[in-house]
Amino acid sequence: MQEAREMRILLVIGGGIAAYKASELVRLIRRDGGSVTCVLTEAGSRFVTPLTLAALSENQVHTTLWDLKNEVEMGHIRLSREADLVVVCPATADLMARMATGMANDLATTLLLATDKPVLAVPAMNVRMWLHPATQANLATLRSRGVTVMDPDEGAMACGEFGPGRLPEPEAILAQIRAMLAPIRPLSGRHVVITAGPTHEPIDPVRYIANRSSGQQGFALAAAAAAAGARVTLIAGPVHLPSPPGVERVDVETAVQMAAAVDAALPCDVAIMVAAVADWRVADAAGRKRKKDGTGQVAPLDLVENPDILAGLGHAAHKPQLLIGFAAETDDVIAHATAKLARKGADWIIANDVSGDVMGGTNNTVHIVSAVGVESLPRMAKTAVAEVLIAKVVDALA
Repeated sequence: MQEAREMRILLVIGGGIAAYKASELVRLIRRDGGSVTCVLTEAGSRFVTPLTLAALSENQVHTTLWDLKNEVEMGHIRLSREADLVVVCPATADLMARMATGMANDLATTLLLATDKPVLAVPAMNVRMWLHPATQANLATLRSRGVTVMDPDEGAMACGEFGPGRLPEPEAILAQIRAMLAPIRPLSGRHVVITAGPTHEPIDPVRYIANRSSGQQGFALAAAAAAAGARVTLIAGPVHLPSPPGVERVDVETAVQMAAAVDAALPCDVAIMVAAVADWRVADAAGRKRKKDGTGQVAPLDLVENPDILAGLGHAAHKPQLLIGFAAETDDVIAHATAKLARKGADWIIANDVSGDVMGGTNNTVHIVSAVGVESLPRMAKTAVAEVLIAKVVDALA
């Protein structure tokens, strides 16, 4: 991967309240060893000052197309060509519209039209503006022309509304920048399907069967696979985690829904089944809340077995080139995983002991069980586990 110190970022800052996060992005890129040159639009200067950006970037901040000295030297052309990557953050609805129509009526849009470098746009706007057909049409146009456009986060906004339109966190933007600048992307052209999180199996409208899975390990694997260049489909159970950059996310609730989503995502080169899928579901979930009957007797739940997603893939005619399952165990971890490897038809089983704080925690200790033996990894952060496993996926496919 290209060293971070070699990153040369041209950062175009649009005029929205999220512009204040651009300052944090500058700080993160600089801490990562990269250089940043800021282009501040007139509207952007209403939210963040050139002095702030100059201090953080340790570079001149450019604000106008009519700078006599710079434009004698064709400054907008130089700026557009010297960077490794042009990042538009925040990309407002207005700025995206002007990019899509090829306007060049200020420094920002002129250099965007003149650049020969990859462009990353990070949208931020009111939810209604984001969902408006005009913005969605501009989004499609930009992506069709090769501009990488991150999906906005969903949540509460400065305007008081809730929904998609929030600027992704600066750390997620930096991860996308790193991914785009990585010269070697060994999973380019590969499709990776990953399941993550728990499933919720309804008992009645207010109760369900669930487990403690947080989804963190699956989401970390999705981020690592996307950074390696793969097209990633992440099928997520009910979790509260932001989507990793560059990942297509499908949200489901039950095991039956997850099995259908996996089937719809096929074919794929690699399937990594990380989700803690409930083994059983209630045969007939009640349409109304179950009540006590006053006798002290517990009404039995009639349970039926859920579809075995991993085994279904392992014994299917369209089995992925590499099929990886996870085994969360509380005892005899290796023995249970070895038995599961043969029973499920998987190529690898990633076994881990969840008797402690693994579910919901940030660290994990895993054992890679395959036909050639067992490889145990030391305890490490789930993000580090993901990077190691994806590196081994790359080696296996090669």
